[in-house]
Amino acid sequence: MNNFVRLFINPVLLAFFLAFVTTPVVIKFAWKIGIIDDPKKTTHPKTIHTYPVPRGGGLAIFIALALAIASFLPLDSHIQAILLAATFITIIGILDDKYDINPYFRLLAQLVAATIPILAGIGINFINNPFGTGIIDLSKYPILADIFAIFWIVFLMNILNMGAKGVDGQLSGTVAIAAIFIGILSLKFSADIAQWPVIILASITAGAFLGFLPWHIYPQKIMPSFAGSNLAGFMLAILSILSTTKVGTLAVVLGVPIIDTGYTIVRRVLSGKSPVWGDRGHLHHKLLDSGWSKRKVALFYWLVTALLGVISLSLNANLKLYTIVGVAFFVGGLLLWLTYRSK
Repeated sequence: MNNFVRLFINPVLLAFFLAFVTTPVVIKFAWKIGIIDDPKKTTHPKTIHTYPVPRGGGLAIFIALALAIASFLPLDSHIQAILLAATFITIIGILDDKYDINPYFRLLAQLVAATIPILAGIGINFINNPFGTGIIDLSKYPILADIFAIFWIVFLMNILNMGAKGVDGQLSGTVAIAAIFIGILSLKFSADIAQWPVIILASITAGAFLGFLPWHIYPQKIMPSFAGSNLAGFMLAILSILSTTKVGTLAVVLGVPIIDTGYTIVRRVLSGKSPVWGDRGHLHHKLLDSGWSKRKVALFYWLVTALLGVISLSLNANLKLYTIVGVAFFVGGLLLWLTYRSK
């Protein structure tokens, strides 16, 4: 019980408090420097809010993450690299909030951010074989292992940016739930002290996004924007790598935004459009167009994420693959039905 409080509860509470009290300050800062998303001045089809909303929520999340991490974890080379990458992501995010950086430049920035922890020694040495038994040892091919780790981090950053931040509160709740399940998974191995930093880091991530949630939930007072979604993807990817490489588990937990984003990219490419330019074709847009409220859409994502999180805790590699395939059919069928219904 003492370990549970020390490793999980205390980091969650501190990160929650830091994010909750920092966000109003960031809101005032955003208004002062003019990083405001005004729908009257924005013609982008994915814009769904009807009143001016400050951007820059990622800054509040970053401050909470950084201060809580410095309070609970030793600043070794791995933690320093994580903080350096998170700082870089936040700076790029604020610049994007102000100047709307080209998506391809943002992709380059994501690659730089993902490379920083890999250079510090954080990597994927093995993965469970989803098509059979045993493991696939990537340590024999270090360059391939590093490329795979960088791809995984950048992949999740884009998944959370494209498929999980469409409506008020959607991103904050989804990320907090995913981080909690990574923490629970690591708690199962808490007898191994090597897992303690992972538990603490997962707890801090969950607490930071939960502390941001009251300001982000409908009607949102601030948007997480590029920095917030990319910090979410980055932290979850790092946690999945550090928690004995539970890449498959996180893929299950985030199955809906992953599959939704995959379908969206394919649809855009087949339509002759750039895969990185946003539109109103995501699942959350379809649900809104069908008459769902923003609160209901966010709640749907939270509940599905929690359900998949519970299921993932007892799955082996093969069952994780089957579950992801099942989610793909579910999301695909739902998208087709919603599209047909709207015609």
